[in-house]
Amino acid sequence: MSAAQSSDWQQKVEYEMEIDVDAAANQFSGYQKLTYHNNSPDTLDRVFYHLFFNAFQPNSMMDKRSRTIADPDRRVRDRIYHYDETEIGYQKVNSLRQDGHDVEYTIKGTIMEVHLHEPIAPGKSVVFEMDFDAQVPLQTRRSGRDNAEGVRFSMAQWYPKIAAYDRKGWYPEPYIGREFYAPFGTFDVTIHIDRNYVVAAGSILQNPEEVGFGYADEADVTKPDGDKLTWHFRSENVHDFMWAADPDYTHTTAQVPDGPLLRFFYQTDPVAENATEVEQEQLLANWKELPEYTVKAFEYMNERYGVYPYDEYIVIQGGDGGMEYTMGTLITGNRTLQSLVGVTVHELVHAWYEGAIANNEIYDQWIDEGFTVYATAFIMNELFNNGEGDPMQSRYNGYFRVVEAGLEEPMHLHADHYVTNTAYGVASYGKGAIFLHQLGYVIGEDALQRTLNRFFDEWKFRHPDGYDFIRIAERESGIKLRWYYDYWITTTKTIDYAVSDVSAAGESTLVTLNRIGLMPMPLDVEVELADGSIVQHYIPMRIMWGEKENERPDITRNTEEDWPWVFPEYEFLIPVSKDEIVRIEIDPSLRMADVDRSNNIWRPEALETDSDYETE
Repeated sequence: MSAAQSSDWQQKVEYEMEIDVDAAANQFSGYQKLTYHNNSPDTLDRVFYHLFFNAFQPNSMMDKRSRTIADPDRRVRDRIYHYDETEIGYQKVNSLRQDGHDVEYTIKGTIMEVHLHEPIAPGKSVVFEMDFDAQVPLQTRRSGRDNAEGVRFSMAQWYPKIAAYDRKGWYPEPYIGREFYAPFGTFDVTIHIDRNYVVAAGSILQNPEEVGFGYADEADVTKPDGDKLTWHFRSENVHDFMWAADPDYTHTTAQVPDGPLLRFFYQTDPVAENATEVEQEQLLANWKELPEYTVKAFEYMNERYGVYPYDEYIVIQGGDGGMEYTMGTLITGNRTLQSLVGVTVHELVHAWYEGAIANNEIYDQWIDEGFTVYATAFIMNELFNNGEGDPMQSRYNGYFRVVEAGLEEPMHLHADHYVTNTAYGVASYGKGAIFLHQLGYVIGEDALQRTLNRFFDEWKFRHPDGYDFIRIAERESGIKLRWYYDYWITTTKTIDYAVSDVSAAGESTLVTLNRIGLMPMPLDVEVELADGSIVQHYIPMRIMWGEKENERPDITRNTEEDWPWVFPEYEFLIPVSKDEIVRIEIDPSLRMADVDRSNNIWRPEALETDSDYETE
């Protein structure tokens, strides 16, 4: 959708939920009151809910997909197929009412279609009330009980959740383990659970005194009688609610200067296969060091990409790897320090993109995943390598390998419909990150940073798409960029430029370049002379209708004539003799994803070398 389309309206939700957990049985019962605001211009004659836990059953779509895809997720494979009745997950809707009237519904796998008592007119709101029961599946993917590290409950995608509706209609997408898309609103959630459990949630706890949580001397807190404690959470301007519970959680905090309070929940008795006592101690030591690194990561993000908009962020040991949620994350914790920091940084960056930006990840998953990979690479490089080198080159090499293997698919596909997990991963994570790094090459790093800041400031809480981003990049750079979006996002056409000929032309030198790949790009061509001086020849494309600022003011830049993309060949003159030139190189910054960099460089025959580019 265009900027005008996505900014006109969006649906709003208000969830109130009360959950009673039977921890011993791994089950819970729930009451949900959902106020749904139809801010669209459309009359809705039905609504859809997600029932995510139903995916964790033999022969579900998630199970079947995992057993038939060529490269299944190692965490899933055929595990669900072998679950017994105590290990499966389910969500059973016992009753559903619309404004007090019972309504019928049809459940197919993980989706429930609601047959409304009355249509929901534009600008009107309705209240849905639901009673439901659920069983928490054995930890498989993202959500579940008793994960590999012994965490009892990792509660993600755990409640009946109304589907997204936008200008393109409803998104009743069956859950097979990929992406999510939901409306913003408020969550007010009350959880009753055995009193020996500590509950952590991506939300703000409303009754810390009652549960004896977050105080130095909890012995002074009077807890209510009974077998269970009640935990009350509330969050606003979010589109999801995640929580976890375990009897062995330790809770620590850290404060980001002029930013959110950070909370960390982890086990004091880590479970690590074959770990020695010394290694166990190191695992705990890593968790104690994590807050300092996390604070630095938040400061980096706040300074460069927009200010985190919530009061708290929560890092919770749980899940089956690392998974982002609006105000927190579930991560496995038995890791080296750098791995623990890395997964935490990656997931907290998601708070900007999956959380606050909240683009439609079903089709534009590359925005959230790719932008997160990009920022994470630079944060980790800053934390552990003092910012030296280009941390993005490994992503380029991964992309090149998939292209060479013939597995690449376009980035704009429905996230569930990639032929392989490999193609999905490269399109969403790798090419999504390269999209930004390469855009910095096209418009300049300063313009890219301004674009990223403005994108967050203008589009947080508004579900933008890729065109909304590219329009901001156009305004910040003065360059037309639709061509870049269309080629890189919607096709698998590749970039390959070559220095094909260098010949004497009197006292000057004629350089001939060839576009071999089908994706056109502007070029930075660097010329090094025998005296050590460097001159850059910048070749914009005619369809750009603009030029990037000189990124290297310390060297001379000559702007050449535009290159019309229909011409596969381009010539320009260097006003020095050929014997004065020791190197001519296309894109020495390596930000352009040229699939064959061996032909990007020319040297006099006496200086030719095969080691100009190193690959992993």
